[in-house]
Amino acid sequence: MNLVFEIPLYTRNDNGGMKIEICASNFESARIAKKCGADRIELCVDLGVGGLTPPAEMIERVISELRIPTHVLIRPREGDFIYSEAEFREMLQCIELCKTLGCDGVVSGALTPSSEIDTERTGQLIQAAKGMQFTFHRAFDLCIEPLSAIKSLTDLGVDRLLTSGQELRAELGITLLKQLQIVAEDRIEIMPGGGINDANAHLFKKAGFRSIHLSAIKKNASASSLFQTGVEGVSDSEIIQNVLSAVR
Repeated sequence: MNLVFEIPLYTRNDNGGMKIEICASNFESARIAKKCGADRIELCVDLGVGGLTPPAEMIERVISELRIPTHVLIRPREGDFIYSEAEFREMLQCIELCKTLGCDGVVSGALTPSSEIDTERTGQLIQAAKGMQFTFHRAFDLCIEPLSAIKSLTDLGVDRLLTSGQELRAELGITLLKQLQIVAEDRIEIMPGGGINDANAHLFKKAGFRSIHLSAIKKNASASSLFQTGVEGVSDSEIIQNVLSAVR
């Protein structure tokens, strides 16, 4: 089914205010994010399992047709973040592809079996992504010592950390999120993500965060069914516009 409808054109945020990153798991969500004035997207597929690396054709189409700052999720499979040698080589190859296609950044990371940052492998991912921004993803929310983990990421030179504050929803993890922001000392941007919507986005602006991450998919019975069947939901323009109004 082709989803075609008109969306009011908003201007992207170039004034130093809070930035909005939309997690887009299909081309239509990316299109809506661009049209509504989101600042960038995290491009992925299979949100029902937390997101996986999108195919090259999808990345190329989004970059060539939409021209919105695009960060690509580098995650070869669902499950944990402890990767085999073959999986890790695939991740490095995907990063090289993203660089070739002109992506602005990648979103990735690796953990050790003891639920700590795998500094060796994450460092290799960062080195492979040189010239693009590097966001460490929500694998962080599985770390047993978050304040130690943020220091490891700082030492590695990560640009940004996407985290819910180790809670199901970032709203519930806002205390830890604030602590991470203090520990990071502006050397890493802390970007809250997880359950953020037009009803709670203002909380993160009030707390002083520079950006937030959300899928903007309307949560209802229909959306739940879509995730269960593996069919991707589409970002909702009204939610994005309401979030923009709440934080700018």
